[in-house]
Amino acid sequence: MAISDVFAVTRTSDGTVFGGRSRVRQIQVHTSGSGSPAVVLKDGGSGGTTLLSLTFTTSNVHSVNIPDNGILFPTDVYLDLTACEGVTVFLS
Repeated sequence: MAISDVFAVTRTSDGTVFGGRSRVRQIQVHTSGSGSPAVVLKDGGSGGTTLLSLTFTTSNVHSVNIPDNGILFPTDVYLDLTACEGVTVFLS
């Protein structure tokens, strides 16, 4: 079994989390006090394929653990945020 290091990237706005092949293992989301908080992770940039789409409650911190080997993003990991203060993505 191959083992790879886990690293974290924090973003407070839409954009590329990592510009290469990787696996998303976990995300931590700090939601805003109003609105409809949502996080969308895409492969292939802002117009790419959605691989994970989640909604959350306001004014909270949420942790999402992804089982097994995580979600493979063959090209890159792009983050689209709605009503979130910030998101930390754990990748390998």
